[in-house]
Amino acid sequence: MPNVISALTARTQFGQIMERATKNNERFVVDKRGEPAVIIMSVEDFVKTIAPPPEVLQAIRADAKRKGVNKLTMRQIDAEIAAYRREQRRASKQAAR
Repeated sequence: MPNVISALTARTQFGQIMERATKNNERFVVDKRGEPAVIIMSVEDFVKTIAPPPEVLQAIRADAKRKGVNKLTMRQIDAEIAAYRREQRRASKQAAR
């Protein structure tokens, strides 16, 4: 159940609220003059409950994890892309001959 807090409390204790939302996955409904106005929740909680990734993306992630490629660094990814592009250029030059 989300915590209902006033806009004043949200404004004065925003840092603490953010910390509780991110660390404990707590949700806060901020009301303004007695009416619910916004919800504060962690991005992780939002993605998990409100906007889950499509099944195809979940399958791709699971496949990457199984193959161990989910831990590639950006440098390694860039090197793979560059190698693929070099190979494509070589193949298109040979096809043009």
